[in-house]
Amino acid sequence: MSGLLGSRTCPGPGETSDLKFPLGAKFREPLTETRFQQLFGDAEQEPEPLAEPRWSRLRGLWRRRAGACSGRGAWRLLLARLPPLRWLPRYRWRAWLLGDAVAGVTVGIVHVPQGMAFALLTSVPPVFGLYTSFFPVLIYTLLGTGRHLSTGTFAVLSLMTGSAVERLVPEPLEGNLSGIEREQLDAQRLGMFALQLGILATFLSEPVVKALTSGAALHVLVSQLPSLLGLPLPRQIGCFALFKTLAAVLTALPRSSPAELTISALSLALLVPVKELNELAAAAPSWSAERSQMRSLAYAVLLASVLCFTSSLDTRYNVQIVGLLPGGFPQPLLPSLAELPRILADSLPMALVTFAVSTSLASIYADKYSYTIDSNQELLAHGVSNLVSSLFSCFPNSATLATTSLLVDAGGNTQLAGLFSCLVVLSVLLWLGPFFYYLPKAVLACINISSMRQMFFQMQELPQLWRISRVDFAVWMVTWVAVVTLSVDLGLAVGVVFSMMTVVCRTQRVRCLALGLAEGTELYRPLRESHKLLQVPGLRILSYPTPLYFGTRGQFRRILEWHLRLGEGGQLTPKTDSPPDAVAEPVRVVVLDCSGVTFADAAGAREVVQLASRCRDAGIHFLLAQCNASVLGTLTQAGLLDRVTPEQLFVSVQDAAAYALERLELTGPKTCTVWV
Repeated sequence: MSGLLGSRTCPGPGETSDLKFPLGAKFREPLTETRFQQLFGDAEQEPEPLAEPRWSRLRGLWRRRAGACSGRGAWRLLLARLPPLRWLPRYRWRAWLLGDAVAGVTVGIVHVPQGMAFALLTSVPPVFGLYTSFFPVLIYTLLGTGRHLSTGTFAVLSLMTGSAVERLVPEPLEGNLSGIEREQLDAQRLGMFALQLGILATFLSEPVVKALTSGAALHVLVSQLPSLLGLPLPRQIGCFALFKTLAAVLTALPRSSPAELTISALSLALLVPVKELNELAAAAPSWSAERSQMRSLAYAVLLASVLCFTSSLDTRYNVQIVGLLPGGFPQPLLPSLAELPRILADSLPMALVTFAVSTSLASIYADKYSYTIDSNQELLAHGVSNLVSSLFSCFPNSATLATTSLLVDAGGNTQLAGLFSCLVVLSVLLWLGPFFYYLPKAVLACINISSMRQMFFQMQELPQLWRISRVDFAVWMVTWVAVVTLSVDLGLAVGVVFSMMTVVCRTQRVRCLALGLAEGTELYRPLRESHKLLQVPGLRILSYPTPLYFGTRGQFRRILEWHLRLGEGGQLTPKTDSPPDAVAEPVRVVVLDCSGVTFADAAGAREVVQLASRCRDAGIHFLLAQCNASVLGTLTQAGLLDRVTPEQLFVSVQDAAAYALERLELTGPKTCTVWV
């Protein structure tokens, strides 16, 4: 490295310079990309071996695959795909078992009425909600990496599933169905959701997800009004379904059932105020608040069932009840792949919501409790959970904020809490199901509405979001309006497209910055930030802080023409905050800082090559600085080295400026050095 550091110093006494140096500064020679690679890169690496024959490469690949199938490789695969093999040997039984047991039982008690309630949103019998609260939870316990995550029924997914079910398999409006016909109809409905996708969930930004859940909460509220009022109305689907439902409810309001209306009012009076009081009682421990909510839920279910049984409300006033819950497990049923083309459009948004909500919740609690999650394993866990559970009459499921926060507040520590939750649901499926026979469906509708409370209050974050980012505020509002006025799936599509358009538009509004040297330092800063920045006459240092692709190539060309006076006007003087003498002198050297160009496509690369050609024809020396390897490779493939030499590519702006000051005899330091 002796060739890197030089012995040159600042200009001596009597020498003048337009630039001022920090005291005690040391200097080195400017580094081009080629010289940097010679000192630190390829020159120090061992030469690559000669290319092996094709047969040798295939044999090596076969050996690696065979090694993965060995006993040790199979054990590594099991450790990667079955997380309990990693955390169970390190489980702290005395410290964690009681907390996991209490949290699991608590969440299981909530799963029972909530699962049956969300089954109403899905337009399937209540027992299917119990299946969805058992099988997916059990599978995620075995495959998931989120220690504090609680999976099961989710209101937004249930609403989206119900809309698809009603559209693809509408229930007859007239007449009653026999038991066999009802089973066939339910099986046909549930057989459509075996395939789920999650890879595109990265396109769901936080404003999109929050606006989606908040708008879906309003859909849930309106869709439950017929059950609250005892109105046998068909479910509205498609665009403007919310407004269609409101119009149908207002039209049929005189036919409301007084008995079901009374049950709904009493249930809401018991469920909603308890949650509000818990929110206001900030001094109370969080577990006390969650425990009181669980008690209110149990009281509502118990009192409504006793009232309906003792008063015979189902026979005297035609109150809709849950009825007999089939005991045991359903028979596994393979879904019909013939329905696949009809359900793909519905499965995609549901898969996006599933993976986005579950992964975000897992990441939040992983950061809070200082552990990591495996995103690929989470995708596998939720995919297998939905795939396998669909064979047992389960509808799409995901993690939920309500039960996850309940599990954490109740003292849950690991995935083992899911097993205790499954035991509670299992006891209902095997033995306790008859106790829910007289439970009015109006109570389940009240549970759906009260569970949406957290989603409704997400709108309180809008003022803060407006202060942080107006663009994110616009994304939130556009998504919410689209979800409310159109439908949940179409609103999700509108939100994703609008969110991506804002990213593209923001790349169009980036300004190219002219840089100047901060007096007494080696830092180059935008000229508009300070009047104490120095600019060498004839030298222009420009920073373009945005990707260079087909959408920005026109903007890039216009901005560079304006700064370098390469337009049709030829000698037009641009307006800038730099000193007058710096602007008056024609540009002789331009340094393009590419540190902000994260990527470049073929169109953008050709634009840079054309700019280099125009600068050469105009007598302007063109230098590039701080190109990352990807951008530099793209520029090279586009023919940049046919227009410039490797000596014009530098590792930093300081190196390019120092080279320009000496080699091109610009006003400035008399030595070709860079401060270090």
